[in-house]
Amino acid sequence: MINSFKKHKKLLSIIALSLGMSLSTLPNAFAAFPTIPNGDNTEQPSLAPMLETVLPSVVSIKVKGTAQMDNNMPEEFRRFFGYLDTPQRPFVGQGSGVIIDAEKGYIVTNNHVIDNADDITVTLNDGHEYKAKLIGKDPQSDIALLKVENAKKLIAIKLADSDKLRVGDYVVAIGNPFGIGQTVTSGIISALARSGLNMNGFENFIQTDASINQGNSGGALVNLNGELVGINTAIIAPNGGNVGIGFAIPSNMVKSLTSQLIEYGEVKRGVLGIKGNELTSDIANAFDLDVQKGAFVSEVLDNSAAKDAGIKSGDVIVSMDGKPVDSFAELRAKIATTGAGRTVQLGIIRDGKEVNLEVKLKNSDESTTEAKSLHSALEGATLSNGEVKGQKGVLIESIAKNSPASRLSLQEGDLITGVNKERVNNIADLRKIIDSNPSAIALNIVRGNSRIYLILH
Repeated sequence: MINSFKKHKKLLSIIALSLGMSLSTLPNAFAAFPTIPNGDNTEQPSLAPMLETVLPSVVSIKVKGTAQMDNNMPEEFRRFFGYLDTPQRPFVGQGSGVIIDAEKGYIVTNNHVIDNADDITVTLNDGHEYKAKLIGKDPQSDIALLKVENAKKLIAIKLADSDKLRVGDYVVAIGNPFGIGQTVTSGIISALARSGLNMNGFENFIQTDASINQGNSGGALVNLNGELVGINTAIIAPNGGNVGIGFAIPSNMVKSLTSQLIEYGEVKRGVLGIKGNELTSDIANAFDLDVQKGAFVSEVLDNSAAKDAGIKSGDVIVSMDGKPVDSFAELRAKIATTGAGRTVQLGIIRDGKEVNLEVKLKNSDESTTEAKSLHSALEGATLSNGEVKGQKGVLIESIAKNSPASRLSLQEGDLITGVNKERVNNIADLRKIIDSNPSAIALNIVRGNSRIYLILH
């Protein structure tokens, strides 16, 4: 092994000499890195100066709580028995977090780190421990906001503009993998606006090859200036280990969500009110479009923000607030994490010309809705968030005669508590699952003392 290393070391030296350069004189690859003295009147690239200012802003999080055990009943039995209650069991967990406001003690992390936690303990870089309370969370984007009281000498991180990131930018991931202690790994931005991973309800991930492992969730992804560009949240690990495919929630998304959690304790999600698709080459050719990226609008919903602003079916949305929109998924995530009531500027391609429209987003906090906005087979039903015998779900308030919903055998008073294998607590849950376009939609319904399934086609 030693001989092999020496051979490789010699080979690398020859390559460096043949290029006529050394680490101390590389002009491009390491130009952005800070340097430290090398002891022989030269300097070497090092992340240490930047990390010394950033590490105190990243914390470790330990949680205790209780959670419902998984129901492993086979699907064929679920059709008869529905979702049976399963026992609660205690759990402990760990993750990471990032201080974003030192004065007020605010710490951002992932929702899945603190989900169902009864006790949350934050450990600072210097070893001090504090109990934290949950200010608010947004499961659909996997963001949660914590607060610690009377903590001294907190150091907050500065947030970068994640819309300025480019593929190839150097980044550093900081967290507490496997609970072994604060750890730093480095890499580059591998991709931007990554979606379609079915990890979160709204996905607009930064992809990086910086090593991210279990326990890194909620930790920081920073640029070489020591600014937060993302919150580490997930990896693709086919064999259970890191393979260099990690994902982080962009800092601009984090900033928007946490500001709403601070102000309201929840996210008041903005809604545009359109249905659409990714702009494929087939769609571009069919509509004789010159653009290859954007969000194609297939339908504009009645009484929506889009309708009020003059958006039309066939439009292609290519920018929001002056920043490019490359896909429908990216637009959906940006709109959903923008506060309701905010006005945004949308750049649109219509009939080969660019049109700019001002849109005031509406609130997605639905307490009632016309069911046809979710699925054509539900047309004629009015839905509301409801609860029957302590169980939350979507209540069928009324059904129009001779409507698709009536032909589906829905009844007033039915409570939708699940779709396929997923639980449904409210209209937002139901919309999210149906919007994911599963090949078959089976509604799990509580009717009186019985549970039934209805299939939507």
